[in-house]
Amino acid sequence: MKKNQPSLYAQIKNLPWRNIPVGHEQHDRGHGREEHRTLQAATVAAGLAFPHAAQAIRVTRRIRPLSGTKKWRTFTIYAVTSLTASQAATAQLAAWIRGHWQIEAIHHIRDVSYGEDASQARTGSGPQVMATLRNLAIGIFKIGGVTNIAAACRYHARDATRTLAALGLTPAQTKRT
Repeated sequence: MKKNQPSLYAQIKNLPWRNIPVGHEQHDRGHGREEHRTLQAATVAAGLAFPHAAQAIRVTRRIRPLSGTKKWRTFTIYAVTSLTASQAATAQLAAWIRGHWQIEAIHHIRDVSYGEDASQARTGSGPQVMATLRNLAIGIFKIGGVTNIAAACRYHARDATRTLAALGLTPAQTKRT
């Protein structure tokens, strides 16, 4: 949940998190950083500004680079779910939230490299078709070992035959008569 829902955000943020035990912890090193994540989940009563909410979740991420400055940065996110504690253990919640961040990473690529949020295709099946084409291009680049999608887009935009070569195709030979 984000701050664009101020009432719900305030309700969740003001829960007694200090009294709620950490249900899941994870420590990772990679991508040039060290990251510690903790997840707390609390059963919520009726009256929350989100219908059918059964649990409130707080994820705290502490991150520091492995080189350069060694300062820790802390990020806290809040979420709600209609799943009860017996339906979703804290480890499952943590995995699902991590999976959602991967989806957000793809959306970030689509927005930054392809300007998806500024797209004017808004009617009919146009938005779904364009999203599918963007996902296809990203997939082709990733299969080809590309790590910088924006640079790959610029490279391929300069010469249409590069795209064919990336797909393992060659331009059709023109017939001379």
